[in-house]
Amino acid sequence: MAPHNIYGGVALSLGGAVLLAACGGGGGDDPPTPGPANGTLRVQMTDAPACGYDHVYVTVNRVRVNGSPDADDNGSGWVDIPVSPAQRIDLLSLTNGVLATLGQTALPAGNYQQIRLVLSPNSGNALSNSVVPTGGTETALDTPSAAQSGYKIIRPFTVAPDTLTDLILDFDACKSVVPRGNGGYNLKPVVTALPVVVSGKVSGALTPAQAGATVYAERGGLVVKSTVADANGNFVLSPIEQSTSSGNVDVVIVPTGRATGIVRSVPVVAGSNTVVSTQGAPIDLPVSTIRTASGTVSPASAQASLRAIQNTSGQNFTISTTFANVTSGAYSMALPAAAPMVGTYSTTLPIPLTAASTAAGKYTIEATSINGPIQTQPADVSGGNVGANFAF
Repeated sequence: MAPHNIYGGVALSLGGAVLLAACGGGGGDDPPTPGPANGTLRVQMTDAPACGYDHVYVTVNRVRVNGSPDADDNGSGWVDIPVSPAQRIDLLSLTNGVLATLGQTALPAGNYQQIRLVLSPNSGNALSNSVVPTGGTETALDTPSAAQSGYKIIRPFTVAPDTLTDLILDFDACKSVVPRGNGGYNLKPVVTALPVVVSGKVSGALTPAQAGATVYAERGGLVVKSTVADANGNFVLSPIEQSTSSGNVDVVIVPTGRATGIVRSVPVVAGSNTVVSTQGAPIDLPVSTIRTASGTVSPASAQASLRAIQNTSGQNFTISTTFANVTSGAYSMALPAAAPMVGTYSTTLPIPLTAASTAAGKYTIEATSINGPIQTQPADVSGGNVGANFAF
């Protein structure tokens, strides 16, 4: 099934609703006794951009949901949303708000807690799950757990009676593909689930020269959604959950060969689109020298994730993320040496951006072990490439 975009501003619809009623066992004049109400759950998938890959393929054969967050594989209460036939999806085609529909089914209305995403296993020369590195050849992705019991996602959501409920699985390919160092790759799925009813989007435009820029939506310096600008410089960050405690996001734009752009305090409203720039007045960031922060994480079995954080006006922003190689522990990140261009959201466009000169080239590299411990080191690339090693 070809990917498509359903964002039309309406979170819920009555199309596809299902209502089942059982007849009562009384006399001829007795009214029928209504059975438990059903709703319909539709599951779709989207993706954030991947780092250094032309294609990332996964084959989904089933999605399962359960009302208990603790239910095991063989426990009771599972409802399957069949994906028939199984869909082989290129995750990198699902950016800028594009969605692929996996399937839908009727199920009892109520509250659900757990989702399992089940992938088909690779078999012989048939690669159900694979990756094509930029400039390389297609290579199998090792997916033991996702192809057996399914990848477990804990996310409460409600299926209302007589209603079609949309649930989006946001698959972050960049964080999910981990190189092994021997030419192989592991898939450690990083997937979040988000009901459409509580989500909104943020869109904007860069100059065409900045096509391919990575764009993040962040809260407190942590990435909640990312995408890449298309060939015309346009980008859409969707879906983003509307949060009652911290509804705004910061939009961080990282083009190749240019300074970082940051638009702070961008509101996210469920069912709506917040625009930060337009094609008539696109964001055009200045050219910057790009430097490298690199090093090793030991032991490699720490399977560390890393991010480069930049602080301006007392606020942290994630500028780049990567994984340490699971065999060698090596990592590398390209970072702008120029000052980030920073502004605050306004409904009046264009939003002015000014250079935060004191932050130019100054970063903190944060390494997080798979077991939880976190280490940080400063990295000042204003004068050249830097090294930062970590030992857990």
